[in-house]
Amino acid sequence: MRVGYFTMPLHPPGSDPAATMEMDLAQIIALEKLGFSEAWIGEHLSSEWENIPSPDLFIAQALAHTKTIVLGTGVSCLPNHSPLMLSQRIAQLDQMARGRFYWGIGSGGFPGDFEVMDLDPKALTQRAITREALDEILYLWGDPKPGLREHARWRYRVPEYDAEIAIRLHMKPYQKPHPPIGVAGIGPKSDMLTLAGQRGWIPMSINVVTTPVLQAHWQTYRGAAAEAGQTADRANWRISRDVYVGETPEQARRDVTDGVLGRDWREYFLPVLKRTGAIIGPKIDPNMPDEAVTIEYLTENLWIVGDVAEVTAKLRKLYDDVGGFGTLLVIGHEWLPGDKWHRSMTRLANEVIPALP
Repeated sequence: MRVGYFTMPLHPPGSDPAATMEMDLAQIIALEKLGFSEAWIGEHLSSEWENIPSPDLFIAQALAHTKTIVLGTGVSCLPNHSPLMLSQRIAQLDQMARGRFYWGIGSGGFPGDFEVMDLDPKALTQRAITREALDEILYLWGDPKPGLREHARWRYRVPEYDAEIAIRLHMKPYQKPHPPIGVAGIGPKSDMLTLAGQRGWIPMSINVVTTPVLQAHWQTYRGAAAEAGQTADRANWRISRDVYVGETPEQARRDVTDGVLGRDWREYFLPVLKRTGAIIGPKIDPNMPDEAVTIEYLTENLWIVGDVAEVTAKLRKLYDDVGGFGTLLVIGHEWLPGDKWHRSMTRLANEVIPALP
């Protein structure tokens, strides 16, 4: 099993963006030194908690401060973008990374971003727009024919090639035919994981769902892959989890309950899940009341919390229960206090992961 990082990121409203992005960058630098293989950075236009609207800019800075860790958008929410502009930015970023880049894509899920982009999530129009924008970007990375490209949400023209002054859409990805594409899914029959299976791309499972939903994720992905003649390789599957490795089981529970992990769920994740009707995600029993999804419940039933022995056992059980996966993506939180969180990540990298398949 490999270990990576997935940071939304998470910072309380009112935080200084310059300071929080410096904090996020310092985490990635530290994680690379611990041997983390990859880090994905989220995109949100209107969330003060998840306060990076342009992960590609953040990744460009992180590339200059790292050497081996692969960086990815987590994810580019395709309904937020002009396919023309995003195709150029991602292709340039892949060139700058010289291949040390994954392109994570998705349809979005934050209610504020849907409002900004004038989308009705109940109508699920974001799903069709995502597929259409994706196909348009892949078309532009190929050999696009000159002429007008028009859609209800974009309009531009592929220029005629002019050899005299070298006019053309010239920027293509460094990796051929494009960077490895990661696709994030939430629901058991996720449309995005179906897309990933059909195209043979990287499946990514979010941190707010239980093991039965993860099992359904793989079934959805594998089924779509089989129908499309693709091979479903569990080594490509990424599963995200909140993880904290303390000195003792008791101390670990106190640290997360009273610390930033508990704060982030109490003040942000749980309200968002309730607002969007996704509070069923963390429930082992779908019939349990919403009020039963407490920090204590999450500590014991969803998060991976404990000392080295307990975290190792929980991750091994997760691995066995879902039938195996390739990379654990640890969810990013503010490292406060920094020494405890750094020790947690060190224990995970040096003592837990080597003991797993």
